Amino acid sequence: MKRIQSEPNTIVVDVREPWEFEEFNEGGINIPLSTIREKRQVLETFDTIVVICTNGTRSKVAALDYCRVPTWADKSIYHLRGGILEAE
Repeated sequence: MKRIQSEPNTIVVDVREPWEFEEFNEGGINIPLSTIREKRQVLETFDTIVVICTNGTRSKVAALDYCRVPTWADKSIYHLRGGILEAE
């Protein structure tokens, strides 16, 4: 994740709840899973999106949702398998 995160025009999206993000985060922006569709415009300009959460479950759901956006077919979309609990 750190390598991809450092590439140009890349954004990390943490889909946990705001209180979780405030408690501990890996950088990027916080868009809770329940609001990912209404906040897509925030991500429009990025070529690469890395989605993270605590254990990888919510980030996988969000990444799959982002992959279904027809106009985002040229974007690279990843989720952090195992979440931030397993990241090192």
